[in-house]
Amino acid sequence: MFPPFWRLCNCHNSGHDVRVGYSDVMRRAPAIIGSAIFLVIAPGTLAVYVPWYFTHWRFEPVLFPIARVIGGILISAGLPVLLDSFARFALQGLGTPAPVMPPKHLVVTGFYRYVRNPMYVAVTALIIGQGLLFGSVAVLEYGAIVWAAFFLFVLGYEEPALGEQFPEEYKRYRANVRRWIPRTTPWRGDH
Repeated sequence: MFPPFWRLCNCHNSGHDVRVGYSDVMRRAPAIIGSAIFLVIAPGTLAVYVPWYFTHWRFEPVLFPIARVIGGILISAGLPVLLDSFARFALQGLGTPAPVMPPKHLVVTGFYRYVRNPMYVAVTALIIGQGLLFGSVAVLEYGAIVWAAFFLFVLGYEEPALGEQFPEEYKRYRANVRRWIPRTTPWRGDH
């Protein structure tokens, strides 16, 4: 499912894959470390600690007949999307998802070819998945609140900031890739 490490390290602007050496990894080290720390702090808190706090990962009565199956699917789908998206920020964008160390390059590869906000979609899927899996209405309500906060953050801060940082590139990307609902085919950046 995941591309080889050396392909992840390719900056999408170069137009071709380049194997990276020690110096390339060291140049990316601050972004890798920063992204790993932010992954633990932000999604770790929102999608792991808070749902655990509500449920202690104990199963309550099922909410509806296939709720646990849907919950398991959402968790299984959300986790690789989240991890891949974080890796791309560090290795291709040369930054972190945290506003204090934003990427130097607009990341439009991987799951970003399908949806503009795969991290937020993945975190929401993880939270909602746990609510369904563990039968917790409180976690489902929390998931709705988190998604609303993501929505407001994206509209109020993130999209304007990306529009300023990458004016033409982001405008073209926005015109071709939806904010929340994934495309059925990957955007290739050629239309």
